Amino acid sequence: MTRFKFIATIGAAAIGMLVFTGPAAAADNAMQVCGAKYQAAKKANQLPAGQTWNKYLAQCRAGMKSATPAPASAAASGAMSAAKPAVARSNGQPTPAQKAMYDRERQCGKMWQADKAAHKTPAGQTWPQYWSACNKRLKS
Repeated sequence: MTRFKFIATIGAAAIGMLVFTGPAAAADNAMQVCGAKYQAAKKANQLPAGQTWNKYLAQCRAGMKSATPAPASAAASGAMSAAKPAVARSNGQPTPAQKAMYDRERQCGKMWQADKAAHKTPAGQTWPQYWSACNKRLKS
């Protein structure tokens, strides 16, 4: 049942993303949207026999091009413009949240190197595990 909820959530998010974004944003996110749909279908064993990623991507992109978004109301477009971008800005500069994450990652990296050199890390602990715990500590 959990798998079904996960797939339903991914599908709803992908559909919402297509409905509420303009054609330019949808074209920029085609790989992400199609990739999420492909992974969800793959996990649910719903891919047709012989379906490859390249074929799926071509079909998904064609479907995205043919789908025309409904005109957005002024209130909806105002809400969309006020939302923070989740990815780097078009000018190549990271958002403030991304800068904060980079700073935490660098700080945790220095701490990881120091702890590892002093043999203070638990046996078998890897960088991703250390980073996750350190990031949570620094965020709080």
